[in-house]
Amino acid sequence: MISRDEALILIRKYIKTENTIKHMLATEAIMRALAKKLEPENEEAWGLAGLIHDLDYEVAKNPEIEHGLKIFELLKQEGVELGEAIEKTIKAHVYNYHPEWAPSNKMEWALFICDSLTGLIVATTLVRPDKKLVTVEVKSIMKKFKQSAFAAGTRREEIAMCEEKLGIPLLEFVDLSLKAMQAISSDLGL
Repeated sequence: MISRDEALILIRKYIKTENTIKHMLATEAIMRALAKKLEPENEEAWGLAGLIHDLDYEVAKNPEIEHGLKIFELLKQEGVELGEAIEKTIKAHVYNYHPEWAPSNKMEWALFICDSLTGLIVATTLVRPDKKLVTVEVKSIMKKFKQSAFAAGTRREEIAMCEEKLGIPLLEFVDLSLKAMQAISSDLGL
């Protein structure tokens, strides 16, 4: 498994859009928080899966077909192996495009479920007068969660799967995710 620092070097090599990098950092933070709750012994693997999951996002020419596949070509070129658990988790995050990669464990479901939530939290932050993540509250996110036109790309039905697939009530899941992102708010520029 590569180190976090090595992963960050790869991310800077293949991802040029700062917002995509921030999304990857936010996803890592949430995955680490989820690991602490669900599988503390695997926090590094969960965090790395969250950090590197979109490495091919700007390289995939046809995202619906290539996203989630291209990453393994890039890693092979770089001589990097992530290990089966992380590779399966990264594949599972795009299983809506590749049904054969359906999540089968909590780590895989966690990445699939939290991926879209980062955008809703950021969008909720950006409509606040102060645009500061540290002042966002769960009730604000939940209010926006119920407004399907707000951050319309947010896959709310996937986020709500936290209850069934992770055994975490939605409010608790949003709170855990928000706190994880607030802890790295300076890295996110919010």
